[in-house]
Amino acid sequence: MHINLPEKLYYNIGEVATAFGVNNSLIRFWEKEFDVLQPKKNAKGNRKFTPADIKNLELIYHLVKERGFTLEGAKIHLKENKKKTLDNFEIIRKLSSVKAELLKIKNQL
Repeated sequence: MHINLPEKLYYNIGEVATAFGVNNSLIRFWEKEFDVLQPKKNAKGNRKFTPADIKNLELIYHLVKERGFTLEGAKIHLKENKKKTLDNFEIIRKLSSVKAELLKIKNQL
């Protein structure tokens, strides 16, 4: 999954939910369930997600939606293997983008 978000310091929950193709409520639920998600909140209580939060959301999305982990399984996996999981996720994401580019070149031939 490729997330299309402009380069900004903070993203609101609507932008994040749209980028991931999920409801705002799912993002709020994951925030309660996963300790790695700690978005800043302004005086009105609106969540402001940093690029680090977006990376953590991508990892959670990958584990839960793409690999089929349960929430408890994803929590345990993140606690025990966060560094290894993050490295593997980055490699998978880079390989997916390379594959997409190669398929685009193939279709142009």
